[in-house]
Amino acid sequence: MNKLVYLIPLLPFIGFIINGLCRKSLSKTASTIIGSGAVLAAFCISLYLFFQVKNIGAIDVQPLFTFIKVGSLQIDFAFKVDALSSLFLLIITGIGFLIHVYSSSYMHEETNDHFARFFAYLNLFIFSMLILVLGANYVIMFIGWEGVGLCSYLLIGYWFKNSNYNYAAKKAFVMNRIGDLGFLLAIFWIIQKLGTTEYDKVFTLAQVPNTFSPTEITGICILLFVGAMGKSAQLPLFTWLPDAMAGPTPVSALIHAATMVTAGIYMVARSNVLFSMSEVAQHLIAIIGLATALISATIAIKQNDIKKVLAYSTVSQLGYMFLGLGVGAYTGAVFHVMTHAFFKALLFLGAGSVIHAMHHEQDIRNMGGLKKKLPITHLTFLIGCIAISGIPPFSGFFSKDEILAAAYAHHPIYWVLGVAGAAMTAFYMFRLYATTFLGSFRGTQNQEHHLHESPKAMTYPLIALAVLSVIGGLVGVPEVLHGSHQLKSFLSASITSEKSHTLSHSTEWVLMGISVAIATLAILFATNKFSKNPDTEDAKGFGKVLENKWYFDELYDTIIVNPLLKFANFCKNIIEKLVIDGAVNGTGKFLQYSSRQVRLIQSGQVGSYILLMIFAFVIIIFIWINDVTIYKILSNIF
Repeated sequence: MNKLVYLIPLLPFIGFIINGLCRKSLSKTASTIIGSGAVLAAFCISLYLFFQVKNIGAIDVQPLFTFIKVGSLQIDFAFKVDALSSLFLLIITGIGFLIHVYSSSYMHEETNDHFARFFAYLNLFIFSMLILVLGANYVIMFIGWEGVGLCSYLLIGYWFKNSNYNYAAKKAFVMNRIGDLGFLLAIFWIIQKLGTTEYDKVFTLAQVPNTFSPTEITGICILLFVGAMGKSAQLPLFTWLPDAMAGPTPVSALIHAATMVTAGIYMVARSNVLFSMSEVAQHLIAIIGLATALISATIAIKQNDIKKVLAYSTVSQLGYMFLGLGVGAYTGAVFHVMTHAFFKALLFLGAGSVIHAMHHEQDIRNMGGLKKKLPITHLTFLIGCIAISGIPPFSGFFSKDEILAAAYAHHPIYWVLGVAGAAMTAFYMFRLYATTFLGSFRGTQNQEHHLHESPKAMTYPLIALAVLSVIGGLVGVPEVLHGSHQLKSFLSASITSEKSHTLSHSTEWVLMGISVAIATLAILFATNKFSKNPDTEDAKGFGKVLENKWYFDELYDTIIVNPLLKFANFCKNIIEKLVIDGAVNGTGKFLQYSSRQVRLIQSGQVGSYILLMIFAFVIIIFIWINDVTIYKILSNIF
């Protein structure tokens, strides 16, 4: 059993090694088989372990080796397979495999070596994420955490000859490092207080009275959340995620659906015992999550790039997940991670299918009328839009409703704002759908002539994800709908600090009815409006503010980037050149000049030497006389 667990991350890593080292000699078919096969094998093992956990509970995995040992501190390289990690294993490897298969067709225009390089990066990404969720302590989690950050840099900047893409990759890398610093400080604090980073020991010791003061536990939780803010793109560290669209579309699906952005949710859910001990931290998480959800939703309303709309949608949905975590609905947040992985991967891959058919056109104002030309893409994309809008019985309805119900139980204003965000989600998603697929075609004649459905390697993953988007929510049917919520029962052993949100069935029915009714009205309004009169003009007034993302990038440039650049230039031109270089170079020039002058004394003329000797003798006598006189004066005084 232990060996099987270690095979899950090892197989994608082997795929990375083979595709990476042999990229110039492998064919595209070989690269696809190696990359996709490694992830498929990892999925099969993950599926087996999932049912083992479901039947017998958490699996005891022995440490592979001692990773760090300093004094009494010992950190093992060990994995933890329980309900939470086994669920994430299925999401990562399952969605990851579908994205690998999709990529085999989407990236077919790349040369063999670049194609293999792409699959190597994808495998490394999967490996890093698997290490993150399997780690039995915070240090192993942090290794995977940093690996995911590195892979995001490599994949976002995959087309490295484009300087804008390189800038987007650097932006993602730097903003993630800000959050990572908070995570790292939290780990140091935990080590300083408890002398261990192993989850089971940390959570057990943390619940011992007086182990942590309220200030300490709040500080640790906030620092952990700062790390989650960076990875999961929460305010104010969210602007990197839309720019990550610079990478190929399969990368967008991988980052936004199954891997990187869910890392923060996993970390907070894994640390539910700690966060449940700090109401301040939980309130902060809920408020920031809700603010992120609303602000990102408003931005998505006026975006015209098909991938940018989905990117801001991801940020908004992540905000909902953090809202769930903040109000103690940890299972609801994890449930939404799962359903979001289905429909968001579907939407991104569907967008890639549209871009593929449109010859790399991404502006929805130049699309329209694609329903007939792309029937499979159209139907699956529509399913994804319905699912993310929270319409029953699609998957997004159950997970979104669970979070909103918990938010209402916590404070009604949270529910009101959450429903407002859900309404905006339905509106901008069906604005995207109607503008892209309905009405008449607005592209060029050449684009219209070459419109065609995507190859099977791209449509089959779409169909699989569409099915999951329809039925995926059935594992979390609430009691009010005569369900047993199998997911909550499954995760109960891992999530032990779930808050009980008791609402009457009548209240739940009313809340569900209102949210579904509002979402439905938003869908009908957007579909009717944008299928007939697509939003093809440049935004004006407040719409311009939303189109420019509330000018967050400009604000960051003004208050952070530009001052830092000016300070860097000051250090470069003044401190480095004038002060440091000036001192070093000045010393050298002074010595050169003084040596040139002093060497003139060595003229070779004996008379000059005798004269210098006399001068030196007179000076010595003068100094000696003065020293004696001063000595006598001081002696008389003291």
